[in-house]
Amino acid sequence: MNLHPTSRRRFLRQTLVATASVAAATLDPFALTFGRTTSAALGGPYVDVHTHLGRTWNGDPPLTAKGLLEWMDAHNVAKAVVLPLVSPESSSYLNLTEEALAAAKAHPDRLVPFCCIDPRTSYRGGRTGLRDLLKEYVDQGAKGFGEHKVGLPIDDPKMMAAYEVCDDLKLPVLFHSDDIRGTDESGLPGLGRVLKAFPNVNFIGHGPGFWASISGNLPKADLGGYPKGKVFPGGALDRLFEAHSNLWGDLSAGSGSNALARDKEFGQKFLIRRANRLLFGTDYLKPGQAVPQFELMASFDLPADVRAKIERGNATTLLKLAE
Repeated sequence: MNLHPTSRRRFLRQTLVATASVAAATLDPFALTFGRTTSAALGGPYVDVHTHLGRTWNGDPPLTAKGLLEWMDAHNVAKAVVLPLVSPESSSYLNLTEEALAAAKAHPDRLVPFCCIDPRTSYRGGRTGLRDLLKEYVDQGAKGFGEHKVGLPIDDPKMMAAYEVCDDLKLPVLFHSDDIRGTDESGLPGLGRVLKAFPNVNFIGHGPGFWASISGNLPKADLGGYPKGKVFPGGALDRLFEAHSNLWGDLSAGSGSNALARDKEFGQKFLIRRANRLLFGTDYLKPGQAVPQFELMASFDLPADVRAKIERGNATTLLKLAE
C-alpha cells in the first residue's frame, strides 16, 4: 500500500494511539469494560466520588441527570457518586436523597447514590429510629452517607450518633469540614477522636478545613480557606492517614485541587505516599462548571498503578462497585 507522506504519518499516529489504548485496557479491566478512551491526555476512565444533582446554589442553573451523564461522557467518567445535601448550611437548595436514588435507579450502570440525614432532624425511637430512617435508603441502594455537611463540630454528640448508625449499616461517611460545617481545631483533633471512636467506619474527608490540613503550622483561620504557597511538614493529614486506616481523601472541589497544586512537588509525593486511600472527585454541580481535577491529575508524573488506584480503583473497592 503506497500512501502519501501526510497520509502515512496520520496512519502511523492512529495505529500508535489504538495500540496504546488496547495496551492500557489490557492492564486495566475497568478501562476495557467502559472503553471511553476519548483522549489520552484526558486520563481515566474515572470514578468520580463527588457530584450533585438538582439546584445547589442560588443563581446557578440546575443540573439534570441527563446533563450529568453528558458531562461524564465528555470527560471519560465511567461512574459518578451522587451526593444529597440536606442541611440548611450545606447549600441554597436541598438536594434530597430520594432524587439521588431515583437518578441511580434510572442509570444503575453510571450513577451511585449516597443518602444523608441531618443529625439534628426530629425523629422518634432514638438510635433505633435513626437507624431505621437510614436503612430504608440502604435497602433502596444507597452506598454511603453524605455529603455530611452540617453546622456542628465534627465530633458533636449528634454527629457521633449519626456515625454510630453508619457503623451499624456499614456505610462510608463522606464529610465536609470548614469553619462553618464539620468544624474542628487546627491539627484536626476532633477528626482524630471520630476516627478512633469508629475504627470500622470509613470516613472520606473533603472541604477547605480538611485539605488545608495537608500543611503543618496551620492557623485555625485557614481551616475555612484555600492557603497558598509551600506546604509545611507535619500536616495533620499525613499524621491521621498514618494512624487511622479508616481515613480516605476526596480530591474534589477547589479545596482538593488547591491542596495538590499549591506545592506540586509535595503534591506528587503525597499522591504516591497516600495512593491507597485517595479518591478522584470533582464536586460537579452545575452545567458548564470549570473542573480543574482532570488537567491537574494529568500534570503529575505518577506510576500507572498509583494513577489507576486514585482515578477509579480505590472507589471501586471501597464502594463495592461492579467493574
